[in-house]
Amino acid sequence: MIQSIAFVGGTHGNETSGIQLVKNWQKHGLPSRFDALNVSLHIANQAALEANVRFIEEDLNRQFTFERLSNDNTAKEAVLAKSLNEKFGPKGNSNTDFVIDIHNTTSEMGATLIILEADEFHVQLARFVKQQMPEANILVEDEKPYLEHGYLCTTGKKGAMIEVGGQPQGVLREDVYLLTQTMAEAILDFCVAYNNQKIETDALPACEAFRLGENVGFPLDENGARTAMIHHSLQDNDFKPLLPGSPMFRTFDGKDILWDGEKETYPHFINEAAYFKLDVAFATAQRITL
Repeated sequence: MIQSIAFVGGTHGNETSGIQLVKNWQKHGLPSRFDALNVSLHIANQAALEANVRFIEEDLNRQFTFERLSNDNTAKEAVLAKSLNEKFGPKGNSNTDFVIDIHNTTSEMGATLIILEADEFHVQLARFVKQQMPEANILVEDEKPYLEHGYLCTTGKKGAMIEVGGQPQGVLREDVYLLTQTMAEAILDFCVAYNNQKIETDALPACEAFRLGENVGFPLDENGARTAMIHHSLQDNDFKPLLPGSPMFRTFDGKDILWDGEKETYPHFINEAAYFKLDVAFATAQRITL
């Protein structure tokens, strides 16, 4: 049974779809078909929201490792993370069965469900959401154990993230908002069916998913300055195959830099604005079936 669910928006203060959805649900209530669920609604980083920035001092969605939660960091988001961990967790011995954290990306990722484990529960969730929302993408980030991730959603016994784009930071687009709402409601529909014991893995059709690979950085010179930008043929093609020998960067002097992997990869978070300072160009993924 999923007895307690926390929906969180505003983990990043300029990602507006989750913030607006939570506010709308707080004001008008959840659709009546979810009355049997115990759902709480939260805005995580109010200060960042008010400043219309991703975070004030440090990224809140990287603070939830055991190491960071136990250290004496006095940065605003580090302190806030400890408070949120007490509210939803404590991590590893949580009082919340399921935490769903809502995000936006500037990349053209559409509506993406991010799961951190490919166990029976999350495979059922992914298949159910994909069945209800065929246009959704499923991203599996299980490169390390669930509790080793620093994401806010890991304060719950189970956790997932909704990631929807492309949407500029600090902007609310109706189409992106509606995709966010549709995916959020699909997750709650799953929870209702799960609690009513109407979910069987074998009865749900297997679905396409993408397993996270690694981050690919922008080319830099000896001074750490970029020498290239995302190639136009890759831009806005999240979760589309990038084939060996295909261009991924265009240098500022007009040359193409090609993908030199031995096989195709599926880039996502392509040219994500939040990763600009980190010089991350995109993340790779392997196409799998769940």
